[in-house]
Amino acid sequence: MDERKVIALGFFDGVHRGHGALFKKAVERAAQLGCTPAAFTFDRAPKEAVSGIPLPLINSLADRKALIDRLYGIGRVIVEPFDAQMMTMHWEAFIETLLCGKHGAAHLVAGHDFRFGHKNEGNVEKLAEKCRRLSIGCDIVEAVTLDGVTCSSTHIRALLQRGDVRTAARFLGHPHCLTQTVAHGRRIGRTIGVPTVNLTIPEKVITPAFGVYAARVILPDGAVRGGVTNVGVRPTVSGSGVTVETFILDFDGDLYGEEIRVEFLEYLRAEQKFSSLDDLRAQIARDAERAKEIIDETEKDRCGN
Repeated sequence: MDERKVIALGFFDGVHRGHGALFKKAVERAAQLGCTPAAFTFDRAPKEAVSGIPLPLINSLADRKALIDRLYGIGRVIVEPFDAQMMTMHWEAFIETLLCGKHGAAHLVAGHDFRFGHKNEGNVEKLAEKCRRLSIGCDIVEAVTLDGVTCSSTHIRALLQRGDVRTAARFLGHPHCLTQTVAHGRRIGRTIGVPTVNLTIPEKVITPAFGVYAARVILPDGAVRGGVTNVGVRPTVSGSGVTVETFILDFDGDLYGEEIRVEFLEYLRAEQKFSSLDDLRAQIARDAERAKEIIDETEKDRCGN
């Protein structure tokens, strides 16, 4: 066991506004108690592990950890394997042995619907009572809603699957993002004057609706550029497999092997097959102009103007 911690509990797929309420509470309590704020999560989705039914995730584990740190200042993210031992762990052992004994919990923060332990026998009532008996603090955070709709990973997944990244960002509290290492493509974009960077969707992570998006691109040095991102199979150039291909505005450089983050701002149009590369180039130019307008609008909103 290392330092005493205030631990927010959950899987945190998407790191949405509801999760943010837990993180803010954990940071607040940690400051009051002189502890380290932390988040506890699993390496895979418990619901998928138990049911055997694939569950597309909003973010990779790496993106989840980065979002928790970047947005809420919690750099200590505890990741436990959701294996057979975890699946069958008694709910009391989950609190006393794992959270308190192994991870040094001095205070726990959970959402109102948090379930844990073998067969989900643990709930927030049992959590609060066990914490009382162990003489550690506990906060139960109510659901966060927008326009009468609960902020949930399920709702956000549905928005992304139909390409509504603007509404998804409202529920997330940040743009949907994908952080990956730039892979080699076919270099066709470079031959028509619109060089692109190619990313792949990580295993088990959701693919937003096929189409073209206005995007913000964060480069390895932290510089921010606008972008036009195509999600799909690139029918004009007979692409194979799903890729996330981004034309970075006002940028000329080699990013192969470098890690970048793409933030999806707005759906522009459906993916389509063009009769020639010239037609494709002309459309990308139009997409770029529209993307610049959207990015400017987004930046003004972020600055409160």
